[in-house]
Amino acid sequence: MRNGMWLRVTIILAIVAAINGYIGWHLKVFLSHVGGASFHPWLYWPVFWIVAFAYVIGRFGTKVLPSTLTRLLNIIGSYWLAIIQFGILLLPVTDVVIGVLYASSVPSASYVPILGGIVTAVVLILLVVGSYLARTPVIRKYEITIPKQAGDWESLRVAVASDIHLGAVVGNRHLRKLVKQMKAMEPDLILLPGDVIDDDIKPFIRYQMGQIMRELQAPLGVYAVLGNHEYYGGHIPAFVEQMEQIGIRVLMDEVVHVQERLFIVGRKDKSAEHAVGGRQSLASLMERVDLTQPIIVMDHQPYQLDVAAAAGVDVNLSGHTHRGQIAPNHLFTRRIFELDWGYLRKGNLHALVSSGFGTWGPPIRLGSQSEIIELTIHFNKA
Repeated sequence: MRNGMWLRVTIILAIVAAINGYIGWHLKVFLSHVGGASFHPWLYWPVFWIVAFAYVIGRFGTKVLPSTLTRLLNIIGSYWLAIIQFGILLLPVTDVVIGVLYASSVPSASYVPILGGIVTAVVLILLVVGSYLARTPVIRKYEITIPKQAGDWESLRVAVASDIHLGAVVGNRHLRKLVKQMKAMEPDLILLPGDVIDDDIKPFIRYQMGQIMRELQAPLGVYAVLGNHEYYGGHIPAFVEQMEQIGIRVLMDEVVHVQERLFIVGRKDKSAEHAVGGRQSLASLMERVDLTQPIIVMDHQPYQLDVAAAAGVDVNLSGHTHRGQIAPNHLFTRRIFELDWGYLRKGNLHALVSSGFGTWGPPIRLGSQSEIIELTIHFNKA
């Protein structure tokens, strides 16, 4: 199995290197035309490959490199991941144009700088727009009615933020926006459906992000569940301890009965199915609830909504998809998940999937935007 894993890693790295080589060659041709004698290929290629693999170096070099350097590499590498996607989309089109011009005997010196300039300008525009959409969160408002009684409650305002991805790239500045907007919302309850941190917990501790998250408060409490990135990082006990210290309870296949009126079911992430201890089925968790009362389930990945509907769940909250984060990736998430973003009514189930508050990899969003959900739930009067 170990040999098979290394083979897969080798193949993936070879593909990544080939794609970067394709982009790097185009960039070299462009720079050599506009830079002339001042362009030095012997200097260009080492710098290019450091940038191309900066994200990998930053991720896996935390034990041997200074934290400031790994953070810089993570930031540079994350933006480069976006540039890779843009290059895959733009450069083949550029090559077709170049082929036509070459076949027409047009000198390359006359069109390479122009085409290179156009591609560079488009990439810069996409980076600027994408950064704005990623760094400017909006509040998505949903209003639903559950035909159940919740004691003397007539309604409940719930603030939801999934996929915050706190770490080397998404830091305290973005986190403060979350705190500010949730405070203004004045929610009764705050729910965080997974991927609070981005793999490694060290930046969360190093930059004292918990001191800012501590300000997330609601009368009925703040609850979170694990996402796939908490499992990728492998620091779950430390993460849970950090959350407990700031008053956020992490539910791991647990059920909470809020003021004897409302059940919150927090599931481990789907990744736990292959981890030690696994994760419990939704059916087994639902044995602990009273189906006559409202039931909210937090499950990071929005799989098997039909199972949740059949089990009697009233509200299912998920994230994970980021709505593809960068278009046209949403075309893939739309095919993978029954609901990859927004709201779906399935029988008596109200399913909501957030595009997330933070970002994975590049702090860029195109075709999606950083968001917080404001969910207002109405109940039958007692």
